[in-house]
Amino acid sequence: MFKKVFLQAILASLLAFIASVIYRKIYFFATEVDFSKVLSLGRMAALNILVSMLAAFLYYGLTNLMKGRGAIIFNFLFSMLTFVCVMIPISITLPLNVQSPELFPGLGVPMVFFPAMAWYTVNPLFNKKEAIKSL
Repeated sequence: MFKKVFLQAILASLLAFIASVIYRKIYFFATEVDFSKVLSLGRMAALNILVSMLAAFLYYGLTNLMKGRGAIIFNFLFSMLTFVCVMIPISITLPLNVQSPELFPGLGVPMVFFPAMAWYTVNPLFNKKEAIKSL
C-alpha cells in the first residue's frame, strides 16, 4: 500500500514542479521581475517533493488508522494546511538587492496550492475504488 502512495507522491510532486516552472515563466513575462535567485529550480523541486512526501505519510497514516474516513480527513487537513501555508510567501523578507520584492507574494502564493492541486489530480489514478464510490 505504501508503495502506491509513494508513487502517487512522486507523480504529484513532478506535476506540481512542472506547474511551478510554467507559472514562474509566465509571471516573469508578465512582470519582468526575476526571482530565480530567491526561488531557484532546485528549491522549487525540493519544496514540491517535501510537501508531497509529507502528504503521502499523512495520507498513509490516516487511511490506515481510520479505514472509512481517512481519505476525507486527509483531504480536509491537507486543504487547511495549504491555506495556512499561504502566510509563508507573504511573510518572507527578501534581501535588499532583490528588485520589486512587493511582487514576490504574487509568485509564491499560487505556488503554495500546486502540491495540493497535483495530489487531488492524480489521486483518482491511484485510488480507483474511491473515485468510483464518489460517482
